[in-house]
Amino acid sequence: MELKNSCAIVTGGAMGIGFATSKRLLQEGAVVTIWDLNEAALKQAKKELSVLGKVFVHPCDVTKKTQVYKLAKIAKKEMGRVDILVNNAGYVSGGEFLDKPDADWERTIDVNLTSLLYTTRAVLPEMYDRNRGHVVNISSAAGTIGVAGLAVYAATKWAVWGLTESLRMEALGNGKTGVKYSTIHPGYIATGMFEGAKLGIPGRWIVPLVKNHDVIAKAIVLDALKKGKYSPKRPSTINLNLRLRSLMPDRWFQRFLILMGVAGSMKTWYGREKKNS
Repeated sequence: MELKNSCAIVTGGAMGIGFATSKRLLQEGAVVTIWDLNEAALKQAKKELSVLGKVFVHPCDVTKKTQVYKLAKIAKKEMGRVDILVNNAGYVSGGEFLDKPDADWERTIDVNLTSLLYTTRAVLPEMYDRNRGHVVNISSAAGTIGVAGLAVYAATKWAVWGLTESLRMEALGNGKTGVKYSTIHPGYIATGMFEGAKLGIPGRWIVPLVKNHDVIAKAIVLDALKKGKYSPKRPSTINLNLRLRSLMPDRWFQRFLILMGVAGSMKTWYGREKKNS
């Protein structure tokens, strides 16, 4: 996709991956609308990004469908159209399944999965009408394997991948070949939401920590949007999850994951919220 003069919505765009992606899009000449729940971060993001191009910011809780549909209309009015939707807003509540209340898991599902139904539905009809657009959904390395301490989070990210693949098939089946879909699958990032989480020593050799959010933003902008790749993974060795699963007997693959340190990788996690509390 040609990004110059294209119009994008980035959810959760005031910090982390979303901020880095918005920055890259503006540098490519796109017009960007950022939605985020954190109003202070939105204000700071607009201050920093406005020097790069035209950027609009709006407080948004993507789990509130009425708010999403209203803001989508505002985005179309302010930008003229929506060519790109980056569903980046995410929520993580680390901990074993029985250790957290229902509300934590319900929030995880609402932010990471249900909200995508609202945001995508809000922009897809016009993308279909023009037969042009690209929806990028942030999945995870945890969308390719089960991760202890991330059961519900991983479930949502598997679902995001399935949703994206299915929507792509719908578009192709309806002859809407100009409407594209991609998922992005980041491993643990050294800073931000997953700060502190890490694989064991063998795992860190094979799947090293992602050093910063711009690595993922680059995968979104250059690989997914500009090159049209379906599911970039960072680091690329995350692809081993899929290849080894198909080649190994199930029991061997599970033992391989334990050797990699997947079973204990969240025990050292503290994340952005816990770090700042």
